[in-house]
Amino acid sequence: MALRFLFLALLSSFVLLHSSFAAQPLNVLFIAVDDLRPELGCYGAAHMKTPHLDRLASQGMLFERAYCQVAVCNPSRSSVLSGTRPDTTGVLDNQHFMRPNMPDVISLPQHFKNLGYTSLSLGKIFHHSEREPGDDPQSWSELAWYHGEPYRHWFTKESLDYVKRLKALPKAQQPKQLRAAPFEAADEPDASYPDAQTAAKAIETLQRLKAEAKPFFLGVGFVKPHLPFTCPQKYWDLYPEASIQLSANAQRPKGAPEPAFHNNYELRSYGTVPENGPISDDMAFKLIRGYRACVSFMDAQLGRVLDELDRLRLRENTLIVLWGDHGYHLGENGLFTKMTNFEQGTRIPLLVSHPGMKTAGKRTKALVELVDLYPTLAQLCDLPLPKHLEGTSFAPLLENPDQPWKKAAFNQYLRTGKPPYTGRSLRTDRWRYTEWRDPKENLAGTELYDEQNDPLENVNLAGETAHTETVRKLAEQLKEGWKTALP
Repeated sequence: MALRFLFLALLSSFVLLHSSFAAQPLNVLFIAVDDLRPELGCYGAAHMKTPHLDRLASQGMLFERAYCQVAVCNPSRSSVLSGTRPDTTGVLDNQHFMRPNMPDVISLPQHFKNLGYTSLSLGKIFHHSEREPGDDPQSWSELAWYHGEPYRHWFTKESLDYVKRLKALPKAQQPKQLRAAPFEAADEPDASYPDAQTAAKAIETLQRLKAEAKPFFLGVGFVKPHLPFTCPQKYWDLYPEASIQLSANAQRPKGAPEPAFHNNYELRSYGTVPENGPISDDMAFKLIRGYRACVSFMDAQLGRVLDELDRLRLRENTLIVLWGDHGYHLGENGLFTKMTNFEQGTRIPLLVSHPGMKTAGKRTKALVELVDLYPTLAQLCDLPLPKHLEGTSFAPLLENPDQPWKKAAFNQYLRTGKPPYTGRSLRTDRWRYTEWRDPKENLAGTELYDEQNDPLENVNLAGETAHTETVRKLAEQLKEGWKTALP
């Protein structure tokens, strides 16, 4: 009898221990990448050298049709981190920030922190600017770590000497912006650049978190391939000049309204870029090459972090999500940089790797949005969902990537000017439909693109009689809003 009692006690202890291990909270490695468009090896771009992004895709799920809410950094990140849409955050540009508008909102990392996680930020997670650091201390267990002001250390001495020479000119001869060129290949080690420093800090932090043995939410934000396209020469060498081709749709879409465009003003804030007029083919070649080089540089830093996660044997209990904050134009639609409602400006890369997932290496065509990240991560980690969320958890897609899902993804952009115009856009399985309105809600332009037959968005079909009924239906769907598009 005593032996039987002892056996049952040992069996009970084993069951409890096993249950406790099985219920161990998942860690979260939350990787944000600035200005990263889905032109990657894993997205079918064979010319791109992105082995570590491709490796992560092979170990998780790739989302082929993921979209941001606003195609510019701060509004996009405010939406992701608050779990709400731009009309709720009130953040539509890079000059206004989430917390003043939503002082009581529980952010995504704050939610994990409140439920016992160590919540840490390295690099760029919230938007940073020279005037407003944007760290949001409520969200983190410790002060966020950042390598410095956004543009410090992005240029080498040669480029900074160029800026000094500009400053030495008489005022009348100085350009409006005293910045170096928007690209540079330098004979410098990786460690000279902020993203390599972020990767080093992430490795150090993972080692510490492993020793502490507590669940963690670790945000790691890489700034490349954000302008300026500056990185070591060896990454430029991956893309020989002869391999670079200009965009296949370098012209504005036929029939598109004027508010759909901008004058490439972000690019023009850098030295050697003309203040107005077209971007020369020679400069476009260098911009495309520099962008690709910076993607590969960032990929190498990502690989260092993933390697350390594996070395520490943390991968088996860590949920990894990697996302770009918006898309990017490299001449497509006649534009450079972001800040549009076109497919090129709003479509983003999204990779999710869940420990033990049976769909690793799969991909889904389901329409998902960045605002969905908050509820998805909370659900995958068995955390309650706050009531304020305006996204939809796409966790079910990790089990069944082909199931019916959202009817549309929504995004918007505020085109400042006199008058300003607000563009609201929805992306369905086949169509992208956009309306531009002035402050009095007068319609200033409409766009309709057939994404199946015209994926480059070369022709605006909104004014064609054959598509009147399609425009009417999509206009009604846009007016009804995102709640009617839920799965």
